[in-house]
Amino acid sequence: KDGRLLTTRERMEMHRANPTCNACHRFMDPIGLSLDSFDVTGKWRERENGMPLDTRGDYYDGTKITNLSELSAALLKRPEPLVRNFTENLMAYALGRRVETYDQPTVRAIARQAQAANYRMSSFILGVVKSDAFQRKRIEPAAATTEVAAQDASKQR
Repeated sequence: KDGRLLTTRERMEMHRANPTCNACHRFMDPIGLSLDSFDVTGKWRERENGMPLDTRGDYYDGTKITNLSELSAALLKRPEPLVRNFTENLMAYALGRRVETYDQPTVRAIARQAQAANYRMSSFILGVVKSDAFQRKRIEPAAATTEVAAQDASKQR
């Protein structure tokens, strides 16, 4: 803008001007902006593109957030969405696919088991590994693998 590089906050404000984008970004941006003092490598910073950082935001429940400790406190006030989101992402990684609506009972069960185990990382991992979705997942052969197998079969004939 006027020959100056925009900060992340300024770019996000422009993006949120679109009502379709705003629907999600009003929930995500306060979290991201509260972490804006860390650059992409995790190094602490106080300025971006020569401008002082503005890490203020309002969490979706109205809690004011300006830094990491306030974000942590806001997330820990209601840990269930955080735990379920973490569980979904871990499960998606393990399954190699998106978590679908039919996976939600498993996600909730893993989250409950993790809570009972004081949210130990091992409880999340074991919950995913022991789930039917993980144990019964099918691996589709890659097109190249199928093609090579077919060529090998024709050579053996």
